[in-house]
Amino acid sequence: MKACVFGGSGFLGSHVADDLATRGYDVTIFDMRPSPYLQDRQKMVVGSILDKEAVNEAIKGCDVVYNFAGIADIDQAKHKPIETVEINILGNTIILDACKNHDVNRFVFASSVYVYSDSGSFYRSSKQACELIIENFHETYGLSYTILRYGSLYGPRSDERNWIFRILKQAITEGKITREGDGEELREYIHVEDAARCSVDILSDEFENEYVNLTGYQQLKIKDLMVMIREMLGNRIELEFLPNKSNVHYEITPYSFNPRIAKKLVSGHYLDMGQGLLQCLKDIYKEEYHYKELNGIMVEGDE
Repeated sequence: MKACVFGGSGFLGSHVADDLATRGYDVTIFDMRPSPYLQDRQKMVVGSILDKEAVNEAIKGCDVVYNFAGIADIDQAKHKPIETVEINILGNTIILDACKNHDVNRFVFASSVYVYSDSGSFYRSSKQACELIIENFHETYGLSYTILRYGSLYGPRSDERNWIFRILKQAITEGKITREGDGEELREYIHVEDAARCSVDILSDEFENEYVNLTGYQQLKIKDLMVMIREMLGNRIELEFLPNKSNVHYEITPYSFNPRIAKKLVSGHYLDMGQGLLQCLKDIYKEEYHYKELNGIMVEGDE
């Protein structure tokens, strides 16, 4: 079996590519930048999803195609509407057309719970448009699909575009966490490795031509998450709440717009959030201060 993962060098896409390879797929990773995580059963193609010829060549012979490529940062999308429409909508349509041309068995699209919301600006709009176009390809050409609406992700391989990564890094390097708003906003956080595993589980027939919500197993207030991080760091950091200048993020729930209803996939096991945060803290600490872990103890890298 062969799979192609567009955006496979990134945070979530790289984990999905790994899970596919572990399950025996030969995986082509297509991205603008080379993946630093390549492993056995994976090959790299560097290119743009706007390049029709390159996209068609990458998809040729594939059974399954995933699309994680595009502008995924809500604030970035707000300030770059033309690029967001071009990359997210046109790019996804080019991939869909290639899937149709090469008789792909299943197309899997990375959407977001923001499609339910009045928040999310151009990012939300681009995801809504993509979902409708995917349905059109199914109705017109018979292309099978699964649309995954992800919640708030965290975990290894994240970067400054990920809010949890940013606040963990700020806590370690500045001794404080700042947040716009009062922290009462609710989120369902899911570890990226749990999300990746579920993103491959959905290749079963049960989820063909379905929408699936992939979020955490419990709701958590942002301020409670911040307190948890402070306690994990020995109560040595300051929590600072600033006036909310942005209206692109939802507060309590994303559910104000009602597109096609999605199933919620509940995994049999999730990584405990405290454990997941602790691993993220260790990774950031090692990166920032060049420490390594030896028998569970952080030591200087040259020890």
